[in-house]
Amino acid sequence: MTDPIVRTSGLRKDFGAVTALSGLDLEIPPHVVYGLLGPNGAGKSTTVRILSTLTRASGGQAVVAGFDVAREPGSVREVIGLAGQDAALDHGLSGRENLRIFGRLSRLGVRGARRRADELLERFDLGHAADRQVGTYSGGMRRRIHLIAGLLRAPEVLFLDEPTTGLDPRSRIGVWESIRDLVADGTTVLLTSQYLEEVDRLASAVAVIDHGRLIAEGSPAQLKSRIGGHIDVVVDSVDHLPGAMAVLERLTGRRPEADGTRIVVAAVGEVPPLPRVVRELDLAGAGIRDIGIREPSLDDVFLSLTGPAARSPEVMA
Repeated sequence: MTDPIVRTSGLRKDFGAVTALSGLDLEIPPHVVYGLLGPNGAGKSTTVRILSTLTRASGGQAVVAGFDVAREPGSVREVIGLAGQDAALDHGLSGRENLRIFGRLSRLGVRGARRRADELLERFDLGHAADRQVGTYSGGMRRRIHLIAGLLRAPEVLFLDEPTTGLDPRSRIGVWESIRDLVADGTTVLLTSQYLEEVDRLASAVAVIDHGRLIAEGSPAQLKSRIGGHIDVVVDSVDHLPGAMAVLERLTGRRPEADGTRIVVAAVGEVPPLPRVVRELDLAGAGIRDIGIREPSLDDVFLSLTGPAARSPEVMA
């Protein structure tokens, strides 16, 4: 079994009388995209700030790439990259000039900064615009420049805070492709996003935290299997509701709900095959206008774990 590249054990953080983290345990395997989700105030941003050495924990332990965050913060900074929501870019300078400055601040030296900036500009398909002022870039291009700035030192672990917020679909897909390339090259990405579809597409492991504690962890498929899907049936008339609802309750073990001529029933665990559902409904004389099985999304998982009253599942809030 591969050792985790990021691990927290009993991680705590108090801000006066407010407890942001109350014993958080995480284990992040290497070379994956790991999604961190939770409602506002769950402790996500505090976790990332501790792991990136920006905030000291009140208790517990955090280890990144073998280095203790509290005892060896300098070594941790050597192996991580961090890209927050807002890039500190000089819009009056070109993309190449901005990156060379970041490279020198990262102690790559003049030649090293030039070489690394040029290499990443080509890799992220920005070579054609490298010498234009950043102020003329689209939102997607600025996001990619910001990603590059976090990669100048080729980090083992990259923390990404909502990397595609505000981007159009085409630019968002471009950033997704860049993230996949990073992982293929050996970088581990800790991703926070307000788009749960994004986490579903990119992450091979997801942690959901609430009130400073881990409440669920697993692959997106594993988390979705915990709540199951829904069977949706639309019958021809309300006269068919009783028979159809009785069939669905017998097949799923769950009580269906009706809204007009539409019936919805949860299908947790092993979902009955759709042909069987159709056959049983036909035998019961229920006239079917439409039927389908809806698989759960990460949005459904999020709401089931944190409650419908939870605010927008923004990460790093």
